[in-house]
Parts: sequence; structure tokens; C-alpha cells
Amino acid sequence: MTEMEKALAGLLYDANNDAGLIEQRHAAKDALFEFNSTPPRQLEKRREILRKLLGKTAGAFHIEAPFNCDYGYNIEIGENFYANVNLCILDCAKVTIGNNVFVAPNVHICCAGHPLDIERRNKGLEYAYPVTIEDDVWIGAGAQILPGVTIGRGSVIAAGAIVIRDVPPMSLAGGNPARIIRTITEADVAKYREA
Repeated sequence: MTEMEKALAGLLYDANNDAGLIEQRHAAKDALFEFNSTPPRQLEKRREILRKLLGKTAGAFHIEAPFNCDYGYNIEIGENFYANVNLCILDCAKVTIGNNVFVAPNVHICCAGHPLDIERRNKGLEYAYPVTIEDDVWIGAGAQILPGVTIGRGSVIAAGAIVIRDVPPMSLAGGNPARIIRTITEADVAKYREA
């Protein structure tokens, strides 16, 4: 197995002694440098850079600079995706983001983790678990989404939350570690409905 195949299988792998992975990260950083240096009014140029970098993009999406990721090709974003400044995605595994997902500033989506075992950690070994964010999710400022998490459709992640386990659909989650605060209900919808 290659090191990336190990990563995608959820096994320990060595990202720092694999020439192919190092080159892929360099290529991603070059593309991100270009994206982050492109003037904000050159929206189509910025989108084109991201279309080449990311694994899958829908028609309408917008990511504010600066944006950072490891590889890019493991990231899939749906229609009407918006991310504010300083989104960082450690995409050593697949990151799947649905339609109508909104991400506030300073959010981290992390597939990567390191063993608790000192010997393996000091050898530079790591693991990667996929992250899935379903349709219609809002992620608040400074939230951290950790390896292996699925955030269910229609959920809201409060600012500053550290999400270490799955969030069911239509839930409000917050805190450190994040917990389910309550279900989002029809009353929440009615609160903002025009009279």
C-alpha cells in the first residue's frame, strides 16, 4: 500500500517520508499561494484556481482568502458553499461538504491526528479519518471539526465548538467538547419567517 492508500484506509501512515505526498502538498501550497495572492475582485480567477485544486466543486461557491489545505483533491464541496476567512482543511482523508453549507471565520476541519503512543508519534506517523458535513449546515466562527466526524443535515455548530463526535441532523451543538444543546425545531423557522 502507498502511504496515501494507508491514510485513506484509516491506518497509520508516514506523510513526511513519501516523496509523492510531499510533492502533492507542495503543489497544493503553490496553488494556495496563487489563490491567496489573487486580488479579491478577480473572483473568477480565484474560483478557477480552486476548481483545479479541489477534488469536486459545484457551480456556485465562494471561499474567502486566506484558505489553506494539505492536498485539495480530497475535498468535495457542494452547491452554494461559502467559507469566510482563514478556513483550514487538513484533508489527509476525504472531506465531503454538502450543498448550502456556510462556514464562519477561523474554522478548522481536521482529518489528521497523531497516535497517543509516544514511539509512533515521534516517528512522524499519523492517521486520517474522513469528515462529512451534510447539506444546509452552518459552522460558527472558530469551530474545530475533528477526524471522523459527520455533521448531520441542517445542523448548526456554535462558535468555538470543538466537535469530536457525530452531530445528528437538525441539531444545535456547542461547547468543548461539543455536545448537543437541542434540536432545531419549527419554532426556530417561524422566528425568522416574514409576517
